[in-house]
Amino acid sequence: MLIDKDVIPGYPLSWQARALTGLMRGTLKPASSLLMRHPIALTGAARLGDLTRMVKVPHPEHVTIEPAAFSACGGEWVRGGPDLDEGKVVLYFHGGGYFSCSPRTHRSITWRLSVAAGRPVLALDYRQGPVHRLADSLSDALDAYDCLLSRGFDPEDIVLAGDSAGGHLTLATLLALRDQGSPLPGAAVCLSPWADLTDVPRRANRWQDPMLPAGRVRWLARRWTSGLDPWDPLVSPVHGDFTGLPPLMIVTGSTEVLRDEGRQVARRARLAGVPVRYEEWPRMPHVFPILADVLPEARLAFEHVSRFLAAVGASSMPAPMPASIPADDSAAA
Repeated sequence: MLIDKDVIPGYPLSWQARALTGLMRGTLKPASSLLMRHPIALTGAARLGDLTRMVKVPHPEHVTIEPAAFSACGGEWVRGGPDLDEGKVVLYFHGGGYFSCSPRTHRSITWRLSVAAGRPVLALDYRQGPVHRLADSLSDALDAYDCLLSRGFDPEDIVLAGDSAGGHLTLATLLALRDQGSPLPGAAVCLSPWADLTDVPRRANRWQDPMLPAGRVRWLARRWTSGLDPWDPLVSPVHGDFTGLPPLMIVTGSTEVLRDEGRQVARRARLAGVPVRYEEWPRMPHVFPILADVLPEARLAFEHVSRFLAAVGASSMPAPMPASIPADDSAAA
């Protein structure tokens, strides 16, 4: 598998994807447009997220979940099955716009990521708004990474990963580690990263995105960047210098409103000499891998992640292609 490549997976769109995106367009998108208009809505969503920490989220019997404590925040160890390489780890940052969700809500991603990576996943329950700021979330991420190093994990055996706001946190953590001279992880995976918090209108896919209203994303960015320089790379990683960072994999949907941010990260990283695997999945919604319980495309995405990590681990040697992955990828225009 080539690491440094743009790919449009050529799978036919499943009927599940057609049905689900239609449902999202009629429910989630209008609900987001109505709710994300006042700070009270963020507070309510954050409290609802707190309730999810007390709800038992089902997971397959072969998956094990163990609570973990890290400095000011907690998290959970997620193992997708037996025979994992315990000397390696994925440090995962969940999405949720920096104000909602938790490791529990993203278990459909983390247990599959554990299987794909062949190692346990540490899903971090980092501090979020509206009580906390972006700097607090980044501090928690850096502390967790330092904790893994102190526990004996080699940097090259650590993978950073995250979705949406967690993808933002993944990129900001990489830049902060590089800037402070810390040893860098072996690779990073970003699912639909939210990478640009500057006050720019998002015109691409404004009407095509079945889930996220562009105006509400812009409103939320203004909330989190109040009093900050939105052009600071730790606030808007898309404007950072990616020199020296490890190989990146970026997975987006072709119709999502954040698609161009993933494209820009891939472009800037390549200009800095970083190998980037950029995959743009046709007509997939925002963070579609979280829907792996119902979407065949989402399950296939984890196989692609597995191939990417195997290729990174093998350095210049391409990883063998699993039999279940058809070799029908085509280069993105």
